[in-house]
Amino acid sequence: MKNFKRTAEFDKEYKKLKERFRSLDSDVVDFEGFISKYPTGAGSKFVVIHDAGDCKIVKARLMCRALRKSSLRIIYAWKNQSFTFVYIEIYFKGDKPNEDRERIKEFLKTLE
Repeated sequence: MKNFKRTAEFDKEYKKLKERFRSLDSDVVDFEGFISKYPTGAGSKFVVIHDAGDCKIVKARLMCRALRKSSLRIIYAWKNQSFTFVYIEIYFKGDKPNEDRERIKEFLKTLE
């Protein structure tokens, strides 16, 4: 069975973005269906930004129906052995140019 978890920071960002983009809930459900089949994604819209063997950190474009020509970015960890996904960060590319590398480093420290 697939497990999807969220960090506290992710939940805060998600709630703010959900107010702006009403289709976000259904967009995330569609995204989860896709990454359940392809955990590290497929194509140029997915990039593995950290590979620690059992755990991979992936940056992906999350297509949002409320955004016509743009997309959100979502950072998640995929733990291969437990088949668990942990959402680390979500942001709108127009608000923030890049992911929070420090947050990713802090997340990786919790895995050690």
